[in-house]
Amino acid sequence: MSTGLDLGATVLGAARSRHAFEDCVERLATAIRLGVYPHGSTLPPERELSVRMGVSRATLREAIAALRTANLVRTTRGRAGGTVVDHPPVTPGEDGATAITTSRPVLMDSLVYRRIVEPGACYLAASRSLDEDERTLLTDAHADVIEAGSPAEHRQADSRLHLAIASLTGSDQLVDAVTSVQSHLHEMLIAIPSLPVNITHSSRQHAEIVSAILKGNAKRAWATMENHCDDTAALLRGLLG
Repeated sequence: MSTGLDLGATVLGAARSRHAFEDCVERLATAIRLGVYPHGSTLPPERELSVRMGVSRATLREAIAALRTANLVRTTRGRAGGTVVDHPPVTPGEDGATAITTSRPVLMDSLVYRRIVEPGACYLAASRSLDEDERTLLTDAHADVIEAGSPAEHRQADSRLHLAIASLTGSDQLVDAVTSVQSHLHEMLIAIPSLPVNITHSSRQHAEIVSAILKGNAKRAWATMENHCDDTAALLRGLLG
């Protein structure tokens, strides 16, 4: 993205209340799986990342070591070294895709919660007077979805668009809520095949949502996102049984 805003800073900086180490691991792993930090990208420097996440550098190092153990990152040494994301995006429905590990009641409840949280985020984003960087963040995130070269890349770009919308609200708690539901949604969506007819329909809704936010049409942004959430929930309930 060419914007001056940093989606990673927003997602990693959102308020949390869990134990520092486990919380740090969860936030970083979720950001990687949702494509906020794509495969091959380098995480921000340790000093910057620890400040951003509100943890000590010792805690951050322990969290990164856990991510290395889970094969999500690798560390390179030297002047140009750093922590590099080593997690290729997962192709939805493909053999070897990550199995669903979260309980069904929690996943189904997340779809209900999402129907409240994400339309509300759209309404608030459209109600604000967005500056140039914020508008660029949104349009770039939308362009990434449109230009995704594979179902795996599309899945992550889709998540980034929803997180970008949440970031425009200016609310850390909303960003945290949307990150949580997107994490559960991602777990379900990579368990089913990527269906072209659904992607086409979803793309039309994305375009309407982005247009409504940029035009400041809060009611239309809210209603379209609510329909989008309902359609995705119906697909998942049908295909996941």
